[in-house]
Amino acid sequence: MKFIVSSTYLLKQLQVLGGVINSSNTLPILDNFLFELNQSKLTVSASDLETTMSSTLEVESNSEGSVAIPARLLLDTLKTFPEQPLTFVIEDNNTVEISSNHGKYALAYASGKEFPKAVVLEDPSKTVVLGDVLATAISKTIFAAGNDDLRPVMSGVFFQFSTEGLTFVATDAHKLVKYTREDIKASQVAEFIMPKKPLNLLKGILAGSEEDVTIEYNDSNAKFIFENSTLICRLIDGKYPNYEAVIPKENPNKLVIDRTQFSNSVRRVSIFSNKTTHQIRLKIAGAELNISAEDIDYSNKAEERLTCDYQGDDMQIGFNSRFLTEMLNNLNSDEVQLEMSMPNRAGILTPIDGLDDGEQITMLVMPVMLNS
Repeated sequence: MKFIVSSTYLLKQLQVLGGVINSSNTLPILDNFLFELNQSKLTVSASDLETTMSSTLEVESNSEGSVAIPARLLLDTLKTFPEQPLTFVIEDNNTVEISSNHGKYALAYASGKEFPKAVVLEDPSKTVVLGDVLATAISKTIFAAGNDDLRPVMSGVFFQFSTEGLTFVATDAHKLVKYTREDIKASQVAEFIMPKKPLNLLKGILAGSEEDVTIEYNDSNAKFIFENSTLICRLIDGKYPNYEAVIPKENPNKLVIDRTQFSNSVRRVSIFSNKTTHQIRLKIAGAELNISAEDIDYSNKAEERLTCDYQGDDMQIGFNSRFLTEMLNNLNSDEVQLEMSMPNRAGILTPIDGLDDGEQITMLVMPVMLNS
């Protein structure tokens, strides 16, 4: 088995696949890339048992075979090469010999048969989404997903497909983000929870992509097919909480403010907040928003006044500044609206502008109790 491939082209593909491999694996074979050669088509795969990703590359070859090559060693070697053709020859003595313009490098390989087989989806449902739209949906929601192993359903992003549109939801019980696209429809209704790791991989690969992504899914797995790659992952098992029930419907108090100014203010004031609660206080009266924080243990306190557009009763409400900052940073609009009903009910943050047609985003943040 022998093939010739460009060093930078191979490295580019392997670096994407390398994201799948865990730093410590229970099965030693998972520390390898699986190379499957079929004439001039080379399919490279990486897996951590939960997620498997493979890419197909064009190479110069007329042989066939499959081997598992150590990922870390190969990546470290390829990173040092300038652009040049590399010749891979699989020797009988269980070593792969790589020849470059200046030298030869031999590394041990394992048999490709030991590598775990990717799951085949039986009778899947299918939806097609533009790559960039999917990447945006992921990056707008994934930051709000939880990290709690005891509540695995909340550690992923909830995909809800229907004939009306696509909805993506993430929450960790303190904050919630709901991202909706009404300009893209699915052929049938489906709901599933995607884990974070494959979503982060997809987000990195698909950002700015004009290619279509085909999503196939059944009850236990989802498969994403794009350009020359496929990614299959196991879905998170369980029922997603009824998130619609937590979004308050009646919010008479509406605050409209410049996003950057608000975000900078919150960031600055939060430096003076308590290091465990990160609590900041918003006090709204008339057209003035007063943002303050205090760390009683160290006698630190800060207060800022901003002008805003406000309709509703004067009120005071406390928020965790980290959640608020994170949400404001994930919006691209010039102005945002914060809707509130009472100091003990969630606040709803929505962008005023900067959205595409059919795109909607709702962010919800739980308040913290103020010690008056």
